[in-house]
Amino acid sequence: MRNFGSIHTRRVCAWLFLFVVAVSQVGSAQRRLLDRRTWREYGGSPDNAKYMTLDQITKANVHQLQVAWTYPTQDNINYAFNPVVVDNVMYVFARNYSLVALDATTGKEIWIHEGLQGIDNLSPRGTVYWESKDRSDRRLFIQHNNYLQAIDARTGLSILTFGQEGVVNLRDGLSRDPQTVIQVQSRVIGKVFENLIIMGSSSGENYMSPPGDLRAYDVVTGRLVWQFHTVPQPGEFGYDTWPKDAWRYAGGANTWGEISIDADRGIAYFPTGSPTYDFYGADRQGINLFGTALLALDARTGKRLWHFQMVHHDLWDWDNSAAPVLTTIRHKGRLVDVVAQAGKTGFLYVFDRVTGEPIWPMEERPVPPSDVPGEKAWPTQPFPTAPPPFARQTFSADDLNPFILTTAQREEWKLRLAKSQGGGGGAGMFTPLSADRETIIMPGTQGGANVGTTASNPSDGSVYVLGINMPFIQRLQVERGRGGAPPAAAAASNTWRCSS
Repeated sequence: MRNFGSIHTRRVCAWLFLFVVAVSQVGSAQRRLLDRRTWREYGGSPDNAKYMTLDQITKANVHQLQVAWTYPTQDNINYAFNPVVVDNVMYVFARNYSLVALDATTGKEIWIHEGLQGIDNLSPRGTVYWESKDRSDRRLFIQHNNYLQAIDARTGLSILTFGQEGVVNLRDGLSRDPQTVIQVQSRVIGKVFENLIIMGSSSGENYMSPPGDLRAYDVVTGRLVWQFHTVPQPGEFGYDTWPKDAWRYAGGANTWGEISIDADRGIAYFPTGSPTYDFYGADRQGINLFGTALLALDARTGKRLWHFQMVHHDLWDWDNSAAPVLTTIRHKGRLVDVVAQAGKTGFLYVFDRVTGEPIWPMEERPVPPSDVPGEKAWPTQPFPTAPPPFARQTFSADDLNPFILTTAQREEWKLRLAKSQGGGGGAGMFTPLSADRETIIMPGTQGGANVGTTASNPSDGSVYVLGINMPFIQRLQVERGRGGAPPAAAAASNTWRCSS
């Protein structure tokens, strides 16, 4: 694969504020509830509510809690994962890149599966569990070095009948030479639904990164059951929203975050990220379905049911990565099952879970054009009319923290911000990056809602969002003479990168 440039990111943040807000207070739902007493998967349940009904620990006794047991990881690795607990067995990462089974009551080690070097960086958020109806077959799934592996949950041994000698190569079948695919496995492994493991990918953010196809594999055989092209191929819905044959070189539009599933209806909800390259899209002119969107697919077949694109022709890296929240609200006098997607934009987008219709009006508003050669920013962007934004969408010199800057530093920042564009909220929050001046992005590319920042209380319809306010100052720079640029890229075979 030829190298067409990369992002060199250095965060320059003058101000940072983190808060939690509960939104969309609604009536209770009258429907069959999921089992909220177990934690068999990332997010606790198929709908990613991150909610439990256990009542042994209460406000009255929480201060009496004491350490019951500890398990020494015996290394200095910073693991960040979601434990899975089944039948009083807890599955964790520890012990020098190992998957470990522990007795959840005593902390005693049951088995250890070693040799997973790099698991902390490439797939740190845990494993996923599946069992057959008669419980004779119980499996854990992990991603490691761009392979999907099945492990016997009772013994910790690899299941060699899965895939090819126990693994499925996730680099296969992506309209790219597998040898050129550097990384595709996601930090969140996906969801199990019936006899399928449903997955997204982390396909990279550079030129010529592979597309973020959504896939489902048979949990017993490892066979690919269905595949949805997020960069549409000829004859597929959305193909005309890209340049001709863009699927051969355009990438991204991937689900690297959390997938949620309506288990009753068999609908899988995928939040997708921006197409590549993130900050310059002259080689991908058009609205670019299905980048930075919410996709509802039939979980059994991968057929598109509906979609909504939060950012057209994304030039800001405003990926959707937080879990789509499935809950029920009272709207216009009736109960409505909804899916709520919190975005990096700071908006919460709420839809009818079945039809995809917005619960509150969505307005397409004019936004600023791009001044970068070859770039054609989309002229409008969708703005939810309700609920109000959960994160800050403006940033100016008035927001500088007076307690962490010297007088000289504050004056320097005031001057820098005064020379920058964007940062004013409203349509101005969609100001495209420029090569001539810096642009304020608020919320920043790591602001708004990110992976792991949403939850819900299914009993009353409340949606909780951890809102991150992280302003970025960014500017495009040309890299000259790189050669071999994708079709319709910058003139004279130049490529672009973003400096922050």
